Amino acid sequence: MQWNPAVRNNLRISLSLKRNSAMDGYEKPDHEVLQGLRDMANKLRIHSIRATCASSSGHPTSCCSAAEIMSVLFFHTMRFKAQDPRDASSDRFVMSKGHAAPILYAAWVEVGFVTESKLLDLRKLHCELEGHPTPKMEFVDVATGSLGQGLGAACGMAYTGKYFDKSSYRVYCLLGDGECSEGAVWEAMAFASYYHLDNLVAILDVNRLGQSEPTPLQHDTEAYRRRCQAFGWNAYIVDGHDVEDLCRGLWQAKQEKGLPTAIIAKTFKGKGLEGGIENEDNWHGKPLPEDCVEALLSDLQKKIQLERLLCPKLPVEDAASVDLKPISLPSLPTYKLGDKVATRRAYGVALAKLGDACQRVVALDGDTKNSTFAEIFKKSHPERYIECFIAEQNMVSVAVGCAARDRCVPFASTFGAFLSRAYDQVRMAAISQSNINLVGSHCGVSIGEDGPSQMALEDLAMFRAIPTCTIFYPCDAVSTERAIELAANTKGICFIRTTRPETPVIYPAEEKFEVGCAKVVHQSENDKVTIIGAGVTLHEALTAAEELATEGLSIKVIDPFTIKPLDTTTIVSSAKATGGRLIVVEDHYKEGGLGEAVCSIVAKEHGIVVQTLAVTQVPQSGRPQELLDLYSIGAKAIVKAVKDVIAN
Repeated sequence: MQWNPAVRNNLRISLSLKRNSAMDGYEKPDHEVLQGLRDMANKLRIHSIRATCASSSGHPTSCCSAAEIMSVLFFHTMRFKAQDPRDASSDRFVMSKGHAAPILYAAWVEVGFVTESKLLDLRKLHCELEGHPTPKMEFVDVATGSLGQGLGAACGMAYTGKYFDKSSYRVYCLLGDGECSEGAVWEAMAFASYYHLDNLVAILDVNRLGQSEPTPLQHDTEAYRRRCQAFGWNAYIVDGHDVEDLCRGLWQAKQEKGLPTAIIAKTFKGKGLEGGIENEDNWHGKPLPEDCVEALLSDLQKKIQLERLLCPKLPVEDAASVDLKPISLPSLPTYKLGDKVATRRAYGVALAKLGDACQRVVALDGDTKNSTFAEIFKKSHPERYIECFIAEQNMVSVAVGCAARDRCVPFASTFGAFLSRAYDQVRMAAISQSNINLVGSHCGVSIGEDGPSQMALEDLAMFRAIPTCTIFYPCDAVSTERAIELAANTKGICFIRTTRPETPVIYPAEEKFEVGCAKVVHQSENDKVTIIGAGVTLHEALTAAEELATEGLSIKVIDPFTIKPLDTTTIVSSAKATGGRLIVVEDHYKEGGLGEAVCSIVAKEHGIVVQTLAVTQVPQSGRPQELLDLYSIGAKAIVKAVKDVIAN
């Protein structure tokens, strides 16, 4: 589609008129304030250069392009408590372009929270000022550095502020132009405008240069503005090195109602560094040369005209304190032994009950709520449900933002297979020390006719690799309720694997469950083999046990309940009691699944031999039981495996 020049000019005129009318009431900061902000920008540059020189690594040129932006944000626009970075009512800031971390640390030096001497330990062992921001520092809410994720987390914070906390705090996110090639940025853009997050401001540091070459749009700020506006944002272009222009643009963002605002700041990488560095390629991620650094610092120091002390403004204290006591289900499960209930449905029921017990519990879903049964929570607590649509990467980032500063206990659900799309977001959530709960339904070949694209067969391997992750794999409705309750109170990331088929309830309502504690659900004095199944395969193992019993063969069946951590004591003692014969059955690919997890804990034990029945090829459509049998993880395959093990 070609734009008619007259139409384009009229649009620009109308946008200009709108901006001018919106400026009614704007008071330009006085000369001393503006000069103080310019001086602060150069102080931040100096700190960033010294820190990166001391570490012999880092991104000083990326810091320099953002110096005026950081100066105006921290010392003019944002309202926060300098000595209480995680204050509930303070404005939030997310450094999405995480490689510019030194200038964030420099800002906290200037507000008095970080000592200047600590900057010289940047990136060094035992120093919490790492190469990219992490919550080891109190003023960092979410880790960044894997580009494109900061805005999604900022969306979660802004949604929480507007709709859950109903507080006046605002959220600011600084993005680099390079990361705007990431699709996750535009998922977040769509989310923010759909939910009218007018308390959210994204500042795009358009410095033209990426890591290895210029960015796709370079300095075409009009193109950035059109894109942001197309996604439903207010969008303004400013000179990113003009503090008064930045003050004006950020003031205007506060006046806008109903939509988020994007400030598109034209900047220059290495701004202020003369002699072939400013706006030149091939300086990304490099400290300044030792032979010229002192001259460059001297030039910056000469530009500082005033020694005026700039202090951040205090926030309006209107965010309520949160109750961090343990969250308990308000009543016992109502299921009866033998009832057939899908664990995915039990998840929805349990979450709604948990929402009754605690106002901090919130649910997110990716347009699968009628399959994951998150819709049950939505019907009970519509004001605490966030529809994230088919944008799983953004859903995980939003959940991380909701959980920041312990404002919410989020549960985010979709098909387990689709969480693989958001694996980088999950990985970064662990680095963020985030407490989020992810629920993956439709796991394994047992989902049936929908076929392999919908079958989660890699999810256990994914989440086992996450260091902060606890993995729950409930086998019935009662254990599902307890898994949800435990997850709400477990630090780190929790993954709850739920299944599509209806399975019998095998636990009484009063059964107690603990993280890392398995259940022996079938045993006798003469057990010959130990079987470990989980979810659907646990029930296949119980069916196999019944058939084998008719032939005079007894087996022990274990429900691990949590895949990470596993109950080493129960598994090892059971395996030894059955002559070291141990069979693991899982509705998952063999690589990285339950079988390999069991092998890892018995590796040092003598006399235990593990056989794993798992899916070993890309599956196909079919009925659930047909597929369990076809891929040798059903009751028939278990019976055969037991007989083979005993025979050998």
